[in-house]
Amino acid sequence: MARNALKIEFEFYLRNQTKLVKKYNGRYLLIFGNRVRGDFESYDSAYIFGSKKYKLGKFLIQKCSPGEEDYAANIFYKRLSKK
Repeated sequence: MARNALKIEFEFYLRNQTKLVKKYNGRYLLIFGNRVRGDFESYDSAYIFGSKKYKLGKFLIQKCSPGEEDYAANIFYKRLSKK
């Protein structure tokens, strides 16, 4: 899995969830490392942006909302072709 299944990104979200909800409630956050790299109206928009800018499996898309209801793990990665 990618860097412990995006542990860094999810832990960043958890540590900052209250502050992020005040600013981005209801938006989809693209998190890379310890930073929000973009906020989007839809998951699809965040995914398209992230997949163009970063390698799959290296960024987290998290719906920003209070509580635990929207916690999810969707990890995408490019399968290597067989030679």
